[in-house]
Amino acid sequence: MTARTLASGVGLAALLACSGWAASVRPSSPPSAPQTCTEQASDACYHGFALPGQAGRMHFYASLAPQGEKADGFGGPATALLIMHGFPRDANRSFNAALDAARSAGRLDTTLVIAPLYQVTGDKAQRCRTPGTPAPEPGDALWTCGSWLAAQNSQPGAGNTAINAIAALDALIAHIHQRWPSVRQITLAGFSAGGQMLQRSIGFAQQPPAGVSLRYVVADPGTWLYFDPLRPQPQRAGRDVDWAACSDAGCSYRMQVPEAQSCPGYDHWKYGTQALPSNLGSNAAQARERYRQADIHYLEGALDNHAGKGTSYGALDKSCAAMLQGPFRRQRGDGYAAYVNQVLQPPRPQPLYTVPGCAHDVACVLPSDAARPALFGTAP
Repeated sequence: MTARTLASGVGLAALLACSGWAASVRPSSPPSAPQTCTEQASDACYHGFALPGQAGRMHFYASLAPQGEKADGFGGPATALLIMHGFPRDANRSFNAALDAARSAGRLDTTLVIAPLYQVTGDKAQRCRTPGTPAPEPGDALWTCGSWLAAQNSQPGAGNTAINAIAALDALIAHIHQRWPSVRQITLAGFSAGGQMLQRSIGFAQQPPAGVSLRYVVADPGTWLYFDPLRPQPQRAGRDVDWAACSDAGCSYRMQVPEAQSCPGYDHWKYGTQALPSNLGSNAAQARERYRQADIHYLEGALDNHAGKGTSYGALDKSCAAMLQGPFRRQRGDGYAAYVNQVLQPPRPQPLYTVPGCAHDVACVLPSDAARPALFGTAP
């Protein structure tokens, strides 16, 4: 697999050694995390760290207190579950859902749960703020409602330089390794818009720190990044059908190249790998191969397949490029799983798990029995 390097040309190890990160937790954080941090999100669980290159600070919820700069790596959690919030930037609610998932799997005592927050300035956050979302603090790295999920740069200013949203996630992984050195596997899960950003990051992320393995769980994203100009055409009994016939799992898919003139730019970033932003650091072929090699699992709510109540259909991307992937999230996920199997053909399976009884709700999808193999592997 290939790894994206920083613009300066230094790798992750050199970054940790030379960048001068202020990697301490938020000064107001207590010396040990209270029991409530394994129950629900609270101010006591909210930590911050300095991003590289003077790009400002980023915050996250954590279920356990950091082990400290000089911890020997023993006696702490061996695994971490990092959950990426959706478009409303509901890091608190996503954190609670991940806690519930770890608890229901019997893994809460041995799993560090992390939920980062991509901050947006208050005057621009009206469309993407959930009650309880912490306001940005002076010096925080800031994005817009839509830029972080498209892996764009933060906004420079107020003494901060710009940083790509994927690079910020890379930095958080490095920070976890530094402050919780016992962690050896990190499962990165993203729901809805968080699933979009996470799925797009896989091919462009840096290699993790030595001794740390990454596992990805992409849940109910609105759209997907394709690595070829092909898109799914649904079929039944070997004949092409309209997407309307595929509200359940009864369709198969063949891959075809759509007529470009009917949807110009459909294969451009963030739907495809044409016109890649230069700040991503890897080319399309490198990203495709890294994605093929990654440990990826997919989750789709079984009821996230219509425009009715519970599907957040109003927030669903309905652009031409998005509609070529399917009309609703469930169908788009089924079509992408077929693309992975038929075209990418990864060396290890990248399975799709459908969650019965759930539409578009992180609190329903993540703690479900159906999601457990994706998030935690085999049952404890």
